[in-house]
Amino acid sequence: MLNDLNGARLLAALPLNERQQNSLRAAAPRAQFRFAPHPAQEDVLWADAVLGNVPVEMIRQNKHLAWLQSDFAGPDAYLAPGVLPESCLVTNATGAYGLAISEWMLAMWLGLCKDLFLYRDRQAQQRWEPIPRPVQGVAGARVLCVGLGDIGSSFARRAHALGAQVVGVRRTAHPDEPCPPWCLRVVGQAQLDAELPAADLVALSLPGTPQTTRLFDAARLARMKPGSILINVGRGSAVDSDALAAALHSGRLLGAGLDVTDPEPLPPGHPLWSEPRAIITPHNSGKFSLPQTLENIVQIFAVNLRHAAAGEALDNQIPRTARYVTGEAPGRRLQCGDICPL
Repeated sequence: MLNDLNGARLLAALPLNERQQNSLRAAAPRAQFRFAPHPAQEDVLWADAVLGNVPVEMIRQNKHLAWLQSDFAGPDAYLAPGVLPESCLVTNATGAYGLAISEWMLAMWLGLCKDLFLYRDRQAQQRWEPIPRPVQGVAGARVLCVGLGDIGSSFARRAHALGAQVVGVRRTAHPDEPCPPWCLRVVGQAQLDAELPAADLVALSLPGTPQTTRLFDAARLARMKPGSILINVGRGSAVDSDALAAALHSGRLLGAGLDVTDPEPLPPGHPLWSEPRAIITPHNSGKFSLPQTLENIVQIFAVNLRHAAAGEALDNQIPRTARYVTGEAPGRRLQCGDICPL
């Protein structure tokens, strides 16, 4: 099916307009398409390939599925054993979300640095009262980007453009790889503890893996610079939520911007809800909150359809044991700059 897509049945489970649908048809003119943003079980069973995300309980029933092109960067639920056929190829939407999520991170960082969220609280109380402490600056700040994929790199570029000093943290640093021009240096995760005490901002954009679970526990949060900020847009499991709430309540950390939590959704009554130093959004910094994100996803899908029609390796392939794009699979790992201007 992936050799030329001749007669292949493709289900596009996204809210696409006519122009976007036509761009996918043009990329695979010999394929059959169904466009169903809310597909029925019959649609999912019909498909040889699914473009977009459908309910796990539906896709589990398709025993002949050859390709899942997820519209998530981290399609964790689909990688669990037994969800997809063993031979099913999985590709993701890495490269689509860097713009939207890095802008969210930037907004959160500036708001926390300048106490804007605390002033919003005082506005609701009709209090004309300055907060008796200096605000933090962005220019000259040390930013530690933990995770340097599409999202982390997109934010690192923006932080660098505003005058910050950026240090990147990757799972493994390769000495032979050149350091990106927007970073002072790139280090491996083994050097994380050595970098934390100097960082004014720690920005997490990590996948959910056993190696990242509770990476920021109470001990690691205690190594952070007093008065620093934590932002998390990757997976909530990377941070011990109870330990973070305690670090914020004690005043050791200036603030935290969280688009993801553990557990997720954050249950009623959790201390993070009532912590004024924590700003929480419901895992929507990406998704389609920025219309450009959907355009980016359509472009990724169209390129991969052209690859499939030509019998070429697909971009953004995810090894079934990894949960993120690695160098182990053929094809390219896309970045935001490949798709839209940074």
